[in-house]
Amino acid sequence: MDETLTNNVRTTMDRASDQFSDAANSLREKAENLGRRAADKISETRGSAAHGLENAASSIHEKADRLPGGETVHSMAHSTADMLSNTANYMKTHELKDVVTDIEECVKRNPGQSLMAAVFVGFLAGRLFRED
Repeated sequence: MDETLTNNVRTTMDRASDQFSDAANSLREKAENLGRRAADKISETRGSAAHGLENAASSIHEKADRLPGGETVHSMAHSTADMLSNTANYMKTHELKDVVTDIEECVKRNPGQSLMAAVFVGFLAGRLFRED
């Protein structure tokens, strides 16, 4: 009787182990599929993000000479617009993972300049798109 009980326990544990393994594999496959779909969706939106950057660059170029602050501010605004345009072209020609890796490396190499650039772009965007 003890041997029968041991065999039943062993069989039950083997089944539970198989079910657990199957469930884990199914979960892993679902997670991989979800990750692939998310990456595909992000890659699809890459074009629209690049288009948005091109529109922002164009808008900055159009309004740059009307910003207060003289030629220095105008020149900086045009330079920023050129950078946005270059970024849009870069996004069109590079995969998302490459873009993210390059941005991370750039920010790590130049944290102060990256922060200044973000503040400047935010300032310009606020000035250009605010309602007077």
